[in-house]
Amino acid sequence: MVDVADKLAYFQAITGLEDVDLCTEILQAHDWDLELAISAFTSSNPPERAANDGGGAESASYSNSTSRDGQTTVDRLDSSGNGTVPAPGLAWKLITLPFSVISGSIGLISGAVGLGLWAAGGVLSYSLGMIGLGSGSGRNGESSARLVSVSAAASEAMEFVSCFERDYGSVAATMPNFVGEGFMDALQRSRGAFKLLFVYLHSPDHPDTQSFCEGTLCNEVLAAFVNENFVSWGGSIRASEGFKMSNSLKASRFPFCAVVMPATNQRIALLQQIEGPKSPEEMLVILQRVIEESNPVLLQARLDAEERRNNMRLREEQDAAYRAALEADQARERQRREEQERLEREAAEAERKRKEEEEVRERAAREAAEREAALAKIRQEKALSLGAEPEKGPNVTQVLVRFPNGERKERRFHSTAAVQSLYDYVDSLGCLEVESYSLVSNFPRVTYGPDKLSLSLKEAGLHPQASLFVELN
Repeated sequence: MVDVADKLAYFQAITGLEDVDLCTEILQAHDWDLELAISAFTSSNPPERAANDGGGAESASYSNSTSRDGQTTVDRLDSSGNGTVPAPGLAWKLITLPFSVISGSIGLISGAVGLGLWAAGGVLSYSLGMIGLGSGSGRNGESSARLVSVSAAASEAMEFVSCFERDYGSVAATMPNFVGEGFMDALQRSRGAFKLLFVYLHSPDHPDTQSFCEGTLCNEVLAAFVNENFVSWGGSIRASEGFKMSNSLKASRFPFCAVVMPATNQRIALLQQIEGPKSPEEMLVILQRVIEESNPVLLQARLDAEERRNNMRLREEQDAAYRAALEADQARERQRREEQERLEREAAEAERKRKEEEEVRERAAREAAEREAALAKIRQEKALSLGAEPEKGPNVTQVLVRFPNGERKERRFHSTAAVQSLYDYVDSLGCLEVESYSLVSNFPRVTYGPDKLSLSLKEAGLHPQASLFVELN
């Protein structure tokens, strides 16, 4: 469960209030309901921050503020009253960003970036509970809503870009290419591109805003320089993220610009603040100086990233070589095992086929013997059914049968014998290896088929003699 100290630190980070007693009173007034207290505070404090009335002659300074762990979180000096801005000297200022600014723009990690307020290991469970994704329920039994939804920061950024292009795009040929994404996404984009992040906080009602946007930000030379050397992000202080960034950067005068870059320990380094109206030439001088002073750091970051990539590539190559060698060994072992299994399968298959062929031969021989015995029996039965061959006489028919191989057989039958007896006679001879055939006479050609089997030889016109040949069907 979130304790009082964490709630107090979280409330301070989001609201930008440094007075601990005041924050404690506000939280106590809302029964330590963090979401209700923040909502009440943001609704009662308009996003618009009025500029100082002193104009260019006014200067303000801020001392270092210290975070809970004793580290400096903000350290900045405003520009002097004569319009010149002192060199940053690369004594970079570290800013602790409120969690709610980040949670809307990097929804993928949903609160893992506390930027110095929480240790990375404990951020997720705490922040999820704070933004309404935890297991607890809000008042009236409903889960509390997010302070800033996952897409809110990107939507606000895209809305700002659209409004900026609508208001100033028609009067300027070139303008900064503000990215349509949340601040932390833009910061990560600058990290990946090894560039600084140019931040512009837009105050729509400030009297200097229109002239600054038209005459300075949309100046062709300045815009081209910013687009070439920076990743640009802009936000309106009327929107949630722009308002919270103005609190975090402690913007006291508008127009307000800043140059930041990612730092260690989930923080950002504030390299330069530019407050109040500036000419394009003044902006170019300031930004060129920041670029020159930051180049060694950016170059070192690029070299470090390249070294990390090289080391990672080397490890990947070594891992790949090891995996390749391991896979080659495994492949050889697998091939040897597969070859052995193949030989065993082939031997088993050959043995099985040999047994099957032997069984087939035995079965074929047995069936052939059985078939031959059956045919012999049939021939014998048909020969017996024919009876003895009759002697020549007026009621005896002489029949000559010619076989396809040229062989001839001749026999006498009683003229009253059926045509079927001729087929029985041919079958009894065993001269044919087929069972389907017909007896045919040449002149005239007559086939004595199944329809004539019951006719007598005399009725069939075969008496007193006939010459027939066997026609295979």
